[in-house]
Amino acid sequence: MYKVYSPLAVVLLASVIYMSMNSAPSRIQLLLHHLNPTTTRSPFIQAAFIPTASLMSSGSSITNWADKSGDFKRGQSAFRNFISKKPGAEFPPEKGRYHLYVSYACPWAHRTLIVRKLKGLEDIIPYTSVHWHMQEKGWRFATKDEKLPGDNVTPDPIHPDFTHLRDIYFKIDPEYKGRFTVPTLYDVKQGKIVSNESSEIIRMFYTEFDDLLPEKSKNVNLLPEDLRQKIDEGNEWTYNDVNNGVYKTGFATTQEAYTRALHPLFTSLDRIETHLSNNCTPSTPFYHGAHITESDVRLYTTIIRFDAVYVQHFKCNVRDIRSGYPAIHRWLRNLYWNEPAFGNTTQFEHIKKHYTKSHPQINPHGITPVGPVPDVLPLDEEVPAAAAAVRSTNV
Repeated sequence: MYKVYSPLAVVLLASVIYMSMNSAPSRIQLLLHHLNPTTTRSPFIQAAFIPTASLMSSGSSITNWADKSGDFKRGQSAFRNFISKKPGAEFPPEKGRYHLYVSYACPWAHRTLIVRKLKGLEDIIPYTSVHWHMQEKGWRFATKDEKLPGDNVTPDPIHPDFTHLRDIYFKIDPEYKGRFTVPTLYDVKQGKIVSNESSEIIRMFYTEFDDLLPEKSKNVNLLPEDLRQKIDEGNEWTYNDVNNGVYKTGFATTQEAYTRALHPLFTSLDRIETHLSNNCTPSTPFYHGAHITESDVRLYTTIIRFDAVYVQHFKCNVRDIRSGYPAIHRWLRNLYWNEPAFGNTTQFEHIKKHYTKSHPQINPHGITPVGPVPDVLPLDEEVPAAAAAVRSTNV
């Protein structure tokens, strides 16, 4: 029979245990022998006794994403299969066979929604978006009574009893120890995950379903052969310094790690600004000219989140896009306002609330900043500082 303590005594005792953890493990064990947190009905008191290691492994802390130097380290995707038109392929292209799980908040998942729409795959590959709030168990599905913006933010239509994305991974492998990430491309027929690697999913979408598409969609070529080497080379430094660079900056746990990530990020943004300044015109408004390519897709999902989230939440505040990078800003707004595959798949409520309310180590009170307002400026409007700079160059 365990002794019963007043709530105040329990809290005080928990504080003593916490402060003594590094110096008196034997005394802690003795105290815990007399105080079993499972005997109290208070969830607050029980939470005080959750081991730190349990919190870390559950994904509720970002500190386990950095190494001892404080540098953010992104884990590898566990599923790397490929849908293929080749005879005998394990995952052949079929209408309705595959289900795409995404988050509107996630830039990697956002890529797949853009390409799905650009390639006209809406009737071939259905999708479900998870709730924006990622907690201890990772991404969860919205419930029937929750009304969130965006299409298909619903319970899992394939597994109605599943509450979290992780349930799909555990269904496939009860001993799974990897990450539960979006996007996840799921084979409904076989009950298998095809891939959770965004860069590979979008390339499947480019070509492998073409035999099921009308000529108009089949002719959408986001990776033209004459640009492939240039796109691949650009992807490498853009991913390392920009797409993943904002995360390396935001999730750094030391000043040195933060600085190491910040400088390459803005050096690469300067490089992109120069490229777009020299090449983007009204007749060639995209990254590589007159047609949308993979470079536009992969860069857009980071840049559209930059002013809304990364400037303040990830401390990427040397310059913002709307006032510091006029050429990138024009390129961004053209995609957002003139290309439905980009603008219609961008959901700022999911984006802002996910980052600011799912990372308590960065934003412990979960306050979501209101600005910038508006989320995206109109095509013909600039912030005052940028407008003044344009006027001065025209004098």
